[in-house]
Amino acid sequence: MEKEKKSVLEIVLKCDSVGSEEAVRSSLQYIRTPGVELKVIHSGVGEVSKSDLLIAGTAGMLIVGFNVGIGQKIEEQSRAQGIEIRLYDVIYQLTRDLQNIAAALGPREEKDEKSTGKARVIALFKTSKGIILGCEVLEGILSLGKNFRVISAMGPIYTGKIESLQIENNPVQAAKAHDQVGIKVAGLRKQVKIGDLVECFQAVRYDKGGVWHPKGGVFKPE
Repeated sequence: MEKEKKSVLEIVLKCDSVGSEEAVRSSLQYIRTPGVELKVIHSGVGEVSKSDLLIAGTAGMLIVGFNVGIGQKIEEQSRAQGIEIRLYDVIYQLTRDLQNIAAALGPREEKDEKSTGKARVIALFKTSKGIILGCEVLEGILSLGKNFRVISAMGPIYTGKIESLQIENNPVQAAKAHDQVGIKVAGLRKQVKIGDLVECFQAVRYDKGGVWHPKGGVFKPE
C-alpha cells in the first residue's frame, strides 16, 4: 500500500553548546503531529551565520536558535530572502512554537487551547496536604476552577485545576496582572523551583486552514 503523504517541517538548528544541542534535539522527538514530519536538516554550535541562511534557503526557510545570537547583517539578509529566524532561551517555548507550526502544516483540527493567564513562581510553602506556590501574575488572569500547568525550563511538570487562590491569606476568585497570589497544589511530584512558570489555559474550538509560511526576519518570542 502507498504510504500516507506527510508534510515536512525542515529546520536549521543552532545552539550555544553541544549539550544544549543534544537537549533540544531530544525534546524535538516528543513533537507529534499527525501528517507532519519534523526534520532537522542541519544543526551546529554558534551564532546564526550566512551559511545557515544558505542551507535554510534551499529547504524549510526556518532557522531555530537556542541561547545564540546572529552574525552581522544576518537580520537584513534573512528579511530579504524570506527566511524566518526564531531565537529562544527556554526549551519549552521552542518546542511549543514548533508544535504550533507543525500543526499549521497538518490536517485540519477543531480543538486547541489558549493561554488565559501567566504567572511566575516567586516563593514556595510546603504544607501537610501539598505545596503552595507563591506567584506573581505576569499577564492575563488566573481564575478559580480553571485548568493550569506548572512549567519548568524543560517543559510542563504538572497539570490540574486551580482549587484554591489566596491573596494575603484571603480567598479570591481570580488574580490579575501584578497581583501576588498563592495557589495550593496537591500531588505535585516533580521538583518545582522559584522562577518556574504557571499558565492558566482553556480549550477552544477553531477552524484552522491554510499552510504555515515563513516570515522573513528575526523573531524572539516571549
